[in-house]
Amino acid sequence: MVIANPLYDVVFKYLLEDIQIARELLSVILEEEICELFVKPQESVVKTYTGINILRFDFTAILKTADGYERKVVIELQKAKQLLDVRRFRRYLGEHYRKDDEVRDGAEAYNSRPLPIVSIYILGFKLENVPVGIIKVNREYKDVITKEVLHVKDPFVEMLTHDSYVIQVSRLPRQARTKLERVLQVFSPIYEIKHDRHQLNFLGDLEEPLVKKMVTRLSRAIASEDMLRKMDIEDEVDYVFNREIGGLSATIAKKEQELADKEQEIVEKEQELADKEQEIADKEQELAEKNNELAEKNNEISEKNNEISEKNNELAEKDQLLQEARRRSAAEAQKSMDLQRQLEELKKRLDFQ
Repeated sequence: MVIANPLYDVVFKYLLEDIQIARELLSVILEEEICELFVKPQESVVKTYTGINILRFDFTAILKTADGYERKVVIELQKAKQLLDVRRFRRYLGEHYRKDDEVRDGAEAYNSRPLPIVSIYILGFKLENVPVGIIKVNREYKDVITKEVLHVKDPFVEMLTHDSYVIQVSRLPRQARTKLERVLQVFSPIYEIKHDRHQLNFLGDLEEPLVKKMVTRLSRAIASEDMLRKMDIEDEVDYVFNREIGGLSATIAKKEQELADKEQEIVEKEQELADKEQEIADKEQELAEKNNELAEKNNEISEKNNEISEKNNELAEKDQLLQEARRRSAAEAQKSMDLQRQLEELKKRLDFQ
């Protein structure tokens, strides 16, 4: 059966405007009975800074748990065809954390307080690190010390944390294994008609009542000229976005390459500087070794000079002793000559007498 592609925002919105379909779809995803479901005023098509319209539905639901307990929650449902900044999802969650709602306390009394949040993300793109089609990010209360899982719920914790479901329609298996996969096959791109992305040639399980309801409504959507025109507008927006992003990506790639070249140049300059510093260090080491050699030579010369000085001192002492000996010898010779002369004079006098 040919149906409108529900990954288009306008078609997805049209599908969920049927509150019965929305209730049953959310109930299958959450695996809990939804007793009542209300579309909150925050239902909107959010225009992001990228120029892409991302459909967002906020529901208030009363859920009945397996043990018969009823609880009121906010269900945030977002559908995105392209990977966008995660800060947007965080911002929407922050809005819910700030808002209060009427909650029944007892048979008659109502109090205003924040509601627990359940987030559901239907993605038209693949998450690189998540290889399966449907995941639940589930909370549990665990004793950090004993690692025991505590089967309890507390309003304080429930107000500050939330469960999340992430559905990657591109990773849904061709052969459905569960009711949930059979229902979500309505979104699967494997049925997309190649020459017309607006349409799916749905070959899934029409025996599933909810699938039949969804397919019937989506088949009516494809017959609407206004719906087709709005889908064309989405295509144009996507084309412009992809073109702008492509140009921006090329510019970014060029800038990144320039930055990489600059970084490489800086690395080379740093290496060159390091080589110069090493060369200077080697020269300084060589100079220090030369200075050490010179100091050793100077020490040797100084020791030689000391030896020469000691030798000179010894020679000076010996010369002084020699001079002294010569003076004594000369004095002795003079005395001897004087004595000889005196003897000769005495001898002359004796001979004269």
